[in-house]
Amino acid sequence: MPAFLLEIGTEELPANFLSDAIVQWQNRIPQSLEANSLKAEAVEVYGTPRRLAVLITGLPSQQPDREEEVKGPPAQAAFKDGQPTPAAAGFAKKQGVELSALEIRPTDKGDFVFVKKQIPGRPVAEILTELVPQWVWNLEGKRLMRWGSGDARFSRPIRWLVALLDGDVMPLELRNGEKTVTSDRISQVHRVLHPEPVSIPHATEYVNTLRSGYVIVDPKQRESIITEQVTSAAAKAGGETVIYPDLLAEVINLVEYPSAVVGKFEPEFLELPTEVITEVMVTHQRYFPVFKTGNSQQELLPNFITISNGDIQKSEIIAVGNERVIRARLADGRFFYDADLSKPLESFLPQLEKVTFQEDLGSVRAKVDRVIEIAANIGNQLQLTAEQQQKSQRAALLCKADLVTQMVYEFPELQGIMGEKYALASGEDKEVSKAIFEHYLPTGAGDNIPTTLAGQIIGLADRLDTLVSIFGLGLIPTGSSDPFALRRAANAVVKITWFANLGINLEQLLKQTAVDFAATFNKDAQSLISTLNEFFLQRIRTLLQEEKQIDYDLVNAVLGENDPEYTERALKDLLDVRDRALYLQQIRREGTLDKIYETVNRSTRLAAQGDLDFQQLEPQSLVKPELFQKSSEQAFYNALVELVPQTKAAQNTRNYQLLISALEKIAPTVSKFFDGEDSVLVMDSNPDIKRNRLNLLGLLRNHARVLADFGAIVKNL
Repeated sequence: MPAFLLEIGTEELPANFLSDAIVQWQNRIPQSLEANSLKAEAVEVYGTPRRLAVLITGLPSQQPDREEEVKGPPAQAAFKDGQPTPAAAGFAKKQGVELSALEIRPTDKGDFVFVKKQIPGRPVAEILTELVPQWVWNLEGKRLMRWGSGDARFSRPIRWLVALLDGDVMPLELRNGEKTVTSDRISQVHRVLHPEPVSIPHATEYVNTLRSGYVIVDPKQRESIITEQVTSAAAKAGGETVIYPDLLAEVINLVEYPSAVVGKFEPEFLELPTEVITEVMVTHQRYFPVFKTGNSQQELLPNFITISNGDIQKSEIIAVGNERVIRARLADGRFFYDADLSKPLESFLPQLEKVTFQEDLGSVRAKVDRVIEIAANIGNQLQLTAEQQQKSQRAALLCKADLVTQMVYEFPELQGIMGEKYALASGEDKEVSKAIFEHYLPTGAGDNIPTTLAGQIIGLADRLDTLVSIFGLGLIPTGSSDPFALRRAANAVVKITWFANLGINLEQLLKQTAVDFAATFNKDAQSLISTLNEFFLQRIRTLLQEEKQIDYDLVNAVLGENDPEYTERALKDLLDVRDRALYLQQIRREGTLDKIYETVNRSTRLAAQGDLDFQQLEPQSLVKPELFQKSSEQAFYNALVELVPQTKAAQNTRNYQLLISALEKIAPTVSKFFDGEDSVLVMDSNPDIKRNRLNLLGLLRNHARVLADFGAIVKNL
């Protein structure tokens, strides 16, 4: 079966474009083949900084033949008095069939002429000639270039094109205005190690032929080689390294024939904070740092590992060049560090007035003032001690001060990290210092959560200010557009609260912050509050389902759907809504939910026919025993009286096991009320009896609502 090779040779491609392009081709090429009735045994996509390639094996030589049915003109136009008209003849000629092949069939719009015709499969080479330009020009990416004078764009100029069907060159052209590249079997390989081009004899010999030219086209092979070489090089240097996933992913697509080179720098640079050195290495120079073996503090050795794309025989020269670069970068870092340490962290605060947070919201210093106030409100809700409040206020004041230090200006990724170090050097409290770093956490899914109380409070206050302020300007996320990362900020507020079990009233905090913002910036507070409440409910819903793995119907049951009571309850107590959802999931797994579901859900549905509000729990003033006609009513009433203290205890202690145990106990009594020998017709013709029975059901519903809205739960999910 035929094999097809396509290689697009280019100038050096950006690493992120290459990785994205590989994924796009891995997804799109099989779909494209399938859409053209071509099924391949394997589609392998390769890429290096100078090429993007696909090898397709096990292709059919041509498409399978297929039968196609074509609808023609109405029968009355195609035939007259049983004879074909010019319309029929024209249709038959267009479809390439005899008149005798035409059939008349009824349709919803009357009788029409149809024809079935056999379509022979096209040769695979013909189809691939049409598909290849689509594969190339439809690639998406950032900052694509216009290559040639046409409209087609690509990441970098295309320099050569290889297209082989088995061992034959398949004639192909990539044309863009006056620029044209024609297919051949010649490929350029390693610029230094093999400057002469290579000729690829057969599509399936692609990988081996390019390897003979010192190009490893498979990114997975390069990843394996780099990982092994870096680990081995670190051990030879007397230490160990960390394979940072983002760094590895980038380095893989920067080289064609990787070789690890160990460099060194002066030990005195190790006096710099470890984070500064690793930031220089990893982010700016794409080096792997070397740490002392088994050192839990990750103490650095004065070495680094770089992945070279050059001649391994010239490793010493390569190392010297890289050592010169990192020495200069570390010298800059030491200068910035010493300059910043020459004055206390607090002295940087006035400079924050010159840094804009957002053009309509003023400076970062103004934001700090708002964060201080919100942190105080959180502290009041949590009833902090005077010492705790003082620490959180101090951390709030200093949390952004490092943004205007020379180190963070040069290395923005070190914000917070340097703030903690400079605070400690300035004699600040350890918790205050750590809070400056921690208030940025979590930075994304699965990240660490602040461990200090001050860090948690400032993390909440900072994000609440951002959310209220940006929402207040009307810059609300839409679709996938969220330039201010507001969804992440709201998620962080909820996650910090849950992780630290902070008993905050989010609804009150949002209201208070929104009112203060509206007064300062002359905005409508009420609409802002409403929008923020809805936004947070969406975030809570998403986090419960995706991170806590709660079934969607159980999430609906604790959050309610268009239910103001549950909405308010969720925002006032994030811990309670989490605990109720987790508990519902637990009793579903255990089977307990099934034992009470039918009776509670049936009661909930029928209670909607009555007018009892959701707050009532006491049966004495709402149910009249003198109207009972069946013993099942009295039993139901007695059970409700016994249920009241259990429900109130569950409310007060958040021990919902008490409520579920009581509901489980009452379930048989309610079942007899519905279906036993002494069952009743709830919708009695006597309005007083009907109301009495609906109140019994409404009370049971209300007790269950202390945990959740059982009407939202799906029985057999």
